[in-house]
Amino acid sequence: MSTMVHSGDTPKLVIPALEGLYAWAGEVGYLLLRMTAGLMLIYPHVMMKLSMGPEAVAAKVMAAHGIEPALPAAYLIIALEILGVVCLTLGLFTRPVALLLVVEFLVIVKVHAANGWAANAGGAEFPFLWLMVLVLIMLRGGGRYSLDRLLGREI
Repeated sequence: MSTMVHSGDTPKLVIPALEGLYAWAGEVGYLLLRMTAGLMLIYPHVMMKLSMGPEAVAAKVMAAHGIEPALPAAYLIIALEILGVVCLTLGLFTRPVALLLVVEFLVIVKVHAANGWAANAGGAEFPFLWLMVLVLIMLRGGGRYSLDRLLGREI
């Protein structure tokens, strides 16, 4: 039985006769990753901010961490996250939206880093994971199963 070993630039397939299935599964797996990331932004990121309201987000989150002007920043972040949920899920304007979310999550990681690394202590661990997923999406784009590809306008 063979194992996954890199030979040059391509991995050795465990079952070479399933090469087409591997390629399809890779594309579908990326679709699921991209859609899951988009939909998982709904909670806690979008829903928390919507339930608090922009004024509370500005006062309790933005200003408390030195982000000024806090109210316009709160509106901008709420709009970005709502737009981000839709665009990442559908694979529309995937790279530009992911880039904007990467910038947001760089700030979030910095804020959480003050609490250390551990997620259970409010540290940077979970936001860093989000950051890395968004960097991957930014680099790869919408993928085969995206509106970007369907429209032929992948940036």
